[in-house]
This record gives sequence, C-alpha cells and structure tokens, in this order.
Amino acid sequence: MDDNRLELLGQVAVWYYEDNMDQTEIAERIGKSRSMVSRMLNEARDLGLIEVRVKFPLKTDQELETKLCEVFHLTQARVLADPPADYTTLVRRLGRLGSYYLQGLLRDNIKISVGWGATLHQLVKALPTLPLRDALVIQTMGSIGRGDPMIDGAELARWLSQKLSARLHYLPAPLIVGSEEIAQSLLKDPLISNTLSLARQVDIALVGIGPVDSQLSGLYRTGYLTEADAEKFTAAGIVGDLMGRLIDINGYLTDAYINRCIVGQDLASLRQVPIAIGIAGSVMKAPAILGALRTGCLDVMIMDALTATEVLEAQLNLMPASSLTSNPS
Repeated sequence: MDDNRLELLGQVAVWYYEDNMDQTEIAERIGKSRSMVSRMLNEARDLGLIEVRVKFPLKTDQELETKLCEVFHLTQARVLADPPADYTTLVRRLGRLGSYYLQGLLRDNIKISVGWGATLHQLVKALPTLPLRDALVIQTMGSIGRGDPMIDGAELARWLSQKLSARLHYLPAPLIVGSEEIAQSLLKDPLISNTLSLARQVDIALVGIGPVDSQLSGLYRTGYLTEADAEKFTAAGIVGDLMGRLIDINGYLTDAYINRCIVGQDLASLRQVPIAIGIAGSVMKAPAILGALRTGCLDVMIMDALTATEVLEAQLNLMPASSLTSNPS
C-alpha cells in the first residue's frame, strides 16, 4: 500500500475519532460514499492505524484481597468482583486488572521477567505503550514452539519489550526437552545460563499458573501433556504448574519426569524476586492456584472472587499457611 493511501486512511480516522465528524460529512469532504468511508475506517483498524479500547469498569473485592494477603502472606492482592461466567471474558478482564496493577509499578531502569500463558497474554495486550528508559524484559521459560504462539513466553517478552521500549533477552530453548541430560546440557549453555542469571536479578516477575486436569492446562493444549499424563499426574496428587513446574496442593515440587526436563527459571530463584506477580482465574484452577500460593514464591496474586473464595475455603483443610516460607521446592 502506498503512502498516499495510508495518509488518507489516517486522515479519515482522525476526522471521525478525534474531530467527531460523522461519516456523511467525511464522505462529502473526500467525494466518496458513506459506505466507502465505513469501509475505510475498517481498513484503517485492520492496518493498526486505529486502536479501540473499551474501558469496562473493573470492581474489586477488598475484603477478599485483605484475606488473601493475611492467609498467604502476600504484599498485595487484586480480586475481580462479580466475575463473568464466560472463561474468555474472565481471562480478558483479569488481564486488564493485572495491567492496571503493573502500570503502578513501572519506572525507568526496571527489569521484568515474563513467563507464558493465556492470562499473561491478556495482561500484556491490555498494557498501553509506556516507553521507559533503560528497562529490560527477560523471557524466563523456554518456548513452547507449538499451539498458540501469542501465549508463548518468547512472543510475550517481545511484545512487552516493545510496549516499554525495553531491551530484550530471549531464552533460546524449548520449555521441555526429551531428557534430564539434555536439559542439564542446555542449562550450561552460556547464553541460556546468562539469561537465567539475569532472571534472578529482576525487580518484577510475571507468572502464569495452570492446572493439569482440564482443558485449561497450557501444557496439555500445547501437547506437552497427554490425556494419560493428565490422569496419571492427577492421581499422583499433582494439581498444576507454576513456571511449567508441576506442584502438589501443598506447593511442593513433585518428582514428575517433566520437572527434570525443563529449561527455565527454577522456583527457588523465583522466590528471591522482590515482586513476583501471579495471575490466574477460574474455579477449575483453584487447586493449582492454591498450590502456587503455598510455594511461597508469589508476592502478589491477581484472580477473581469466585476462585479466591474457593482457594480460601480449600486452605482451611490444609496445613497452616505459616509453613509457606519453609517450602523446600
């Protein structure tokens, strides 16, 4: 498309969205039909010349936020009140809630690590362009290489770095490899080792949480888990993954073979990050979220009210939350 066409589309968009001219007025000005102006606006939107943001008000439940902080020793919690029943809408709103929270933490010279997942994708998508000076974004989990590339850590890190005008460090490896020996060899690679060393020095870590026993499992959707794996792991007491690592309801790292074949940041170093932000929702993820909270890795949790209630009720049946800080995983 030539520059003259782009300029015309941009001018039509400015007249319509900024100058509040109606489509009939614009059509008269450029000598086209009203329907042609409508098509031009659609074309401008498709080309990315127009970004439409609907600022749906997000209410939060302060009582549940306070309770989560008390029970799980969090520094902050954000709980979406009145969550929608539709999972796609829920994830989108949680992403926006996470985006609002992250914006309050951003500053020049900040270092941020990012995992992967659908809810993290929505957080990055909702984040406006906010150029920072000397910021750094780090991919801390190997790439999935299949399924939806938009939820992959490499793509999320690239997208986040663009929005923040930040430098970017990729983790050039698959998330899960064929054997423990391959994983150990890759972890010794200088480029991978350097990236994971930088991950231990970040100010903020953005972390997704996934279950293993439903279609909401990212590991299942991307082919890392089979139906048989999911059934076996569930029977063994595995409730979900944090940074791709399979954990039980008490937040302990399990002996599952996958955990020995991961190329990515480990939970011990994640626990040392000043602000590790977990984001997830849906009552089907409640056991996984509870396990993740009990690892002691997370400082901030963003979730919905129904799931928060489920997690707090389940916590009552387990060991005291004071054990979180001594978790050896």
